[in-house]
Amino acid sequence: MRRPVFNPAMHAKRKLLGTFLSAFLISWNVSAQESTQRVFTQDIDNFWVAFDSIQAANDSFHQIQLIKTIYIDKGSEGLKAFMQLRSYSAEKWVQLINRSPKFWASVRPNTLTTKEKAPMIEASIRRFKELYPQLSDAKMYFTVGALSSGGTTTRNLILIGSEIATATKNTDVSDLPEGTSKWLGDVFKDQSLDNIIAVNIHEYVHTQQRGNPKNLLGHSIKEGSCDFITELVMGQPMQNNYIQYGRLHEKDLAEKFKVEMYTTQFGNWLYNGSRAKTMADLGYYMGYAICKSYYNNASDKKNAIKEIIELNYSDSTAVENFLSASKFYTETLNKAALRAQFEVLRPRVVSIEPLKKEDSTVIADAVELKIVFSTRMDGGVSIIKGKETYPIIGLGGFSDDKTSYTLKVKLEPGNVYEFVMTDFGFKSATGYPLKPYRVRFRTQ
Repeated sequence: MRRPVFNPAMHAKRKLLGTFLSAFLISWNVSAQESTQRVFTQDIDNFWVAFDSIQAANDSFHQIQLIKTIYIDKGSEGLKAFMQLRSYSAEKWVQLINRSPKFWASVRPNTLTTKEKAPMIEASIRRFKELYPQLSDAKMYFTVGALSSGGTTTRNLILIGSEIATATKNTDVSDLPEGTSKWLGDVFKDQSLDNIIAVNIHEYVHTQQRGNPKNLLGHSIKEGSCDFITELVMGQPMQNNYIQYGRLHEKDLAEKFKVEMYTTQFGNWLYNGSRAKTMADLGYYMGYAICKSYYNNASDKKNAIKEIIELNYSDSTAVENFLSASKFYTETLNKAALRAQFEVLRPRVVSIEPLKKEDSTVIADAVELKIVFSTRMDGGVSIIKGKETYPIIGLGGFSDDKTSYTLKVKLEPGNVYEFVMTDFGFKSATGYPLKPYRVRFRTQ
């Protein structure tokens, strides 16, 4: 047998080719891992580095620069999107850090556990894919926000505010602003560190949905469906505080909800964390209960999951047909009659003293306006400027019986004044929003 002749040049080429192939395979493996990665946590580490640096800074200007350079400038795609959606800024973070040291110290260890949860979140997504094979990919970014959102989505990005999402009943909220403290205290009391997986599935469902709801019904189903699908993925009942409360009060809630569900009034049901009398976000529960009823009444469960996720919320008729098919309400609902009932229940402005009617003329030395309502009120105040001069210089408050409200005004002769009392703040004692009322008058 003829022995091969050693060729140094060919040997060098083969060695170079082998090195190139090895480098290519290593690079390909890294790239493949990065492309399949769904959970990103680097923003949390960056935030706490910035946080510690701020503690040693002597002035707010230096602190703001530290947040910008260490946290924002190094931020992920998710952090940048979260900032845009929630109007976060370096100034806002510095203000919250300086104001609430007890809160940040108590929540810090919880936020750092998110790296440990990443493999479990990845496993839950695979389970989701089994239930809904059409699942499209999305990326999850754990950030530290500015206390306004535990989670939201944009495009195929899931954005988690870890300072809310990982907090528990042991998180200290005592030095948060009063309204925020009450709202988050209620949220945190039923949270555990395991909730973070459910939060991510909930937000992942949002990335699969389509259309923008037109009314309370659509918004509630869109949110509640995420909780119901999360329950299926997790394989155990949801334990959110609003779901636990809803299970105990479903009959009463269903009666109240149907009167408002065809309106665009969300104040009693959604995004009302600091204003709710009993429990915030009960619209989530109503949507959850409707989806659960739809699923339970469906003969093809897998197709029911697909229909729940793919419901077109821009189509109000499709949403109403979904409600009907769910059989959540056993009686036939009359949409027009329910909307009329809602309008009857809304409080109204009966009179404004000393005005006799709109565009009436009053003397310029009046210093107060007394707003008289059709029923007892129990809510906040919401007044916006009109096209004419704004006369209000102070708030006198509600009368003892809550049927009137006094406004302090400053008037000048020969002028036209205007303002609008809106439905955002003013509510009746039974929880219905004021029918908006424009106030316009002249001075002699």
